[in-house]
Amino acid sequence: MDKHPIRAISRRRAAGLIVAGAAAPFVIRPASAQLVLPEQTTVPDILKGSGEVRVAEWGGTTQEAEQKAYFEPFEKATGIKVRVFPASTAKIKPMVETGNVEWDVIHTGRTTIAKLMKAGDYFERIDYSLIDDGVPKEHRLEYGVEMQIWAQVMAYSTDAFKGAAPVSWADFWDTEKFPGDRAMFGIGDVPPEMEFALMAAGVPADKIYPIDVDKALASYDKIKKSVVKWWQTGAQPTQMLTDREVVMTTVWNARMMALQEQGVPAAICWNQGMLNSDAWGILKGAKNKANAMKFVAYATMPIPQARFALSTPYGVTNVGANNYIPPLRLAMLPSAPENKKQMLVHNMDWWIDNGDMAQAKFNKWLLG
Repeated sequence: MDKHPIRAISRRRAAGLIVAGAAAPFVIRPASAQLVLPEQTTVPDILKGSGEVRVAEWGGTTQEAEQKAYFEPFEKATGIKVRVFPASTAKIKPMVETGNVEWDVIHTGRTTIAKLMKAGDYFERIDYSLIDDGVPKEHRLEYGVEMQIWAQVMAYSTDAFKGAAPVSWADFWDTEKFPGDRAMFGIGDVPPEMEFALMAAGVPADKIYPIDVDKALASYDKIKKSVVKWWQTGAQPTQMLTDREVVMTTVWNARMMALQEQGVPAAICWNQGMLNSDAWGILKGAKNKANAMKFVAYATMPIPQARFALSTPYGVTNVGANNYIPPLRLAMLPSAPENKKQMLVHNMDWWIDNGDMAQAKFNKWLLG
């Protein structure tokens, strides 16, 4: 018997014991069409159990995808019921401190986990003996495991520049070669896209951190007049492209697939994009800690992750999931090897340590 049951599952996939339909071609279909997802037909006994696990989620299309990829098949395969609650990072601290922990698992991010763990003891350590080997070291946090990848990228109108296409942030900044209004992100308590400003100024991706904030602001000076909107919600940049209010914008990659399915002439430039990841965190004192660990292990296995990426355009953290995602679909994801290697990994640790300073300088610059 394999000492690592999750690993054994991965080995047996070639024998057809786990997946059905993994090679089916991906075709953009109407929303009503039924997408055939690969099936996780068995799980190791160590992941089976009884009782429940309470998962805090954010709703919307991501939760709908997780319902199909994780929640329903996990219940069926393990016998553990999944109960889903509305998520709120503001509730984590008081829940743990009062001992009234209403959730077991929350969909969150490295920044939230790191900030709370600096302030106290709010998350359980992850039991990595249960986690599939396909999840690489960079996604294995001590108090969380990253499970999906998304990207901040450039999007542009494909019919705006007489057949030319921007391929870098230097092009985004070049308002003579690529004339027209732009939109960018960064107002409020979210990190501005200083990395893009530095790459536009010629700083290589591997020299971006630590961020030279003053140099980034000097670079922003050159584009400021052409940025007609500093967007705050994910729907805004795609709507501006649709309405032709802008010819270029920064955008979250997942928003672009729906736009392209609608026939809007717009495309993503993956080059010099910025990779971000979301994570599962298990709350300290979770009443169903053992089941929570089993759920997190299941939701980071290759096939459940592939099911998620086939249901919504977010990338995977388990590299084995790529084997179950058809090539045309994989090419649309930030975790595709060809896309991933073109992008910078967002250094959330730098922003945790320096974000207040950088944000204050940016806000002052924006008002100046």
